[in-house]
Amino acid sequence: MTTANPEDTRRRTSGPLSWYVALRDALDRPLTSYYLLLGASGLLLVIGLIMVLSASSVYSYEQNGGNSYAVVERQLMWVSIGLPAAWVASRLPHRLIRGLTWPGYVISLALLLLTAFVGVTINGNQNWLPLGPIVIQPSEIAKMALILWAAHVYAHKDRRLGSLHQVMMPVVPGMLLATGLVVFGHDLGTALVLFAILLGMLWVVGAPGRFFVLAISIVGVVAVFLAAASPERLARITNFADPFKDFHDTGWQPAHGLYALSTGGWFGQGIGASQQKWGDLPEAHTDFIFAVLGEELGLVGTLLVIGLFLTIAYAALRVARETADPFVRYATFGIVVWLLGQMIINVGMVLALLPVIGIPLPLVSYGGSSLVPTLVALGLLVGFARREPDAARALAQRRRDRSAGLSAGKVSGRSL
Repeated sequence: MTTANPEDTRRRTSGPLSWYVALRDALDRPLTSYYLLLGASGLLLVIGLIMVLSASSVYSYEQNGGNSYAVVERQLMWVSIGLPAAWVASRLPHRLIRGLTWPGYVISLALLLLTAFVGVTINGNQNWLPLGPIVIQPSEIAKMALILWAAHVYAHKDRRLGSLHQVMMPVVPGMLLATGLVVFGHDLGTALVLFAILLGMLWVVGAPGRFFVLAISIVGVVAVFLAAASPERLARITNFADPFKDFHDTGWQPAHGLYALSTGGWFGQGIGASQQKWGDLPEAHTDFIFAVLGEELGLVGTLLVIGLFLTIAYAALRVARETADPFVRYATFGIVVWLLGQMIINVGMVLALLPVIGIPLPLVSYGGSSLVPTLVALGLLVGFARREPDAARALAQRRRDRSAGLSAGKVSGRSL
């Protein structure tokens, strides 16, 4: 029998190696994915509310009779709807979720069809639908509905996905139909997100590589055609690499976004101290909120937000890797592609690496149509994480320990 070398033990418990060992131990715990999803999502939501308050204050004051808090109050209303919905989603049984996928798909198509014909046009995109006193963006709801529907279909025929026909039908035509309705409303940005979701779902179920080459080529041609059909969109695309070339027209928004980021430095000007939100930066609290965030919180703040999105993706992919349920695997991967892809597109727009195509930053940008479905999707991910066998056992043991502790406290109290 050998004994541990005291020097080796000391090295493992001190210095950089100890941090690595502690990190590995923390990541190996059964509830790590659950807490990472809760923590990163909650922190992003708090940052989003703070930035909506700051970025919208001047706009809100001008548009709401001197009330600088009107926009963030509406955002808080959506949060009060989204958080309970997320909690319910995290507790729903998988069988019930899967039972709602086909009705959800049909309802989302119906809403997209109504939007295509009777929708409201804002900023050149007919992607808003009036429903009584509110106006919603059905394409945001459709993202989650399409992911869950495709995951349900693929999980139902999980053993037959070696056939290209089974991979294609009916998911590809069904998602292309929804994407076509979005394109009909001239919302090219959302159409590209839906296409990215489709490619992500096909990749996770093992579609052949040649299919992706063909699909990307076709979509590239269609995107160029749609861009050329709109002079405003074409100008945005041709000028995005150098927004200062047309500074007073199509380059105005991306140029002022770059101004905001460049003045932020390492740690920013401070919350509320943005100068670009005073009318120079359009959509400061929606699509370009990342620019205000960079101006007020600096490079550190922007990297924190990106890191939180990557944390959500990491934790979710851990769940997808460990689960034995194909529906959970496909749905989780689809949600990751949606949220991470939309974050990359939004940040790319603000950095002038991509054309301005009107994509909000999930959980951070203002807007209930984006916030509520995103919170529900994250609620589903949290539910998937807490139902993993090891995580479920750990949570059950924690409840038993808590009950035993409370019982012991009551007995001790009586004995006193």
